[in-house]
Amino acid sequence: MTTPTTTPAANPTATTTPAPAAAAGAPTTAPAPNASGSLYVGDLANDVTEALLFEMFNQVGPVSSIRVCRDAATRRSLGYAYVNFHNVNDAERALDTLNFQNIKDRPCRIMWSHRDPSIRKNTKSNIFIKNLDEGIDNKALYDTFSAFGSILSCKVAMDSDNQSRGYGFVHYETEEGASRAIEEVNGMLLNGK
Repeated sequence: MTTPTTTPAANPTATTTPAPAAAAGAPTTAPAPNASGSLYVGDLANDVTEALLFEMFNQVGPVSSIRVCRDAATRRSLGYAYVNFHNVNDAERALDTLNFQNIKDRPCRIMWSHRDPSIRKNTKSNIFIKNLDEGIDNKALYDTFSAFGSILSCKVAMDSDNQSRGYGFVHYETEEGASRAIEEVNGMLLNGK
């Protein structure tokens, strides 16, 4: 059975990469009133370049800048990037249409980039889901838990062979969303587990 629980603040693995997620075709969180058009793009292959991301994201709307984050010493990609749009509506459309799309044969995770650390560190709206079936991926986790509130971040933990470790995290915009998910999903079977 899948068991969501609140994640204790002291658990370092509970801090996931900042920002929200949305599935293609699923309802998305509207950006905050003072939101920028900045998106976090994660789970990227090491050989994904700014040029490739520009080609993909610029089809949605005019991109102002892209930065693939790299190790300072080796210059090797860290597997994530920031894509900045001139217009917040274009960023929202990119989130809606490109999230979980394959880039170099790997599904990317797109979320709003939140620079305010208090949003990322709010553990009261972050839940830990254990005993996940190996067939549950980031998109399936998002699709299941988005019914309970606006999601900031959603991730299934993977091992070095890109296989599910059987647990994941969902960070809601509000504590109410997290509480609703715990009440509704605790003990529920997902994919027969």
